[in-house]
Amino acid sequence: MKNYVGRHRALTPNDFLELALGTPVDLWLGEEGETAEERAAREAAARDILADDPELFDRTTSLAVETIGRTMPELLTLAPALRPAAPMRRRHPRKGAAA
Repeated sequence: MKNYVGRHRALTPNDFLELALGTPVDLWLGEEGETAEERAAREAAARDILADDPELFDRTTSLAVETIGRTMPELLTLAPALRPAAPMRRRHPRKGAAA
């Protein structure tokens, strides 16, 4: 089975992601063993890309949710949020006489 995105053949999930994003996945996720200097340069490049294409984040998030929904829908099942207990209010005794 051959999988294409446009005229580009995608052989792996990373291929699909790179074609969808238009950038290497490692740019966003980093590489194991990268130095602090390499990380700073990678993050600066990523910031520049997002500045040039502000909708990229929303498209990427949408693609991720769609993919997770098809492959692992149980991850998208939301649990009801627990309401935090109301903080206890301390009453301060009043000083002085009532009028």
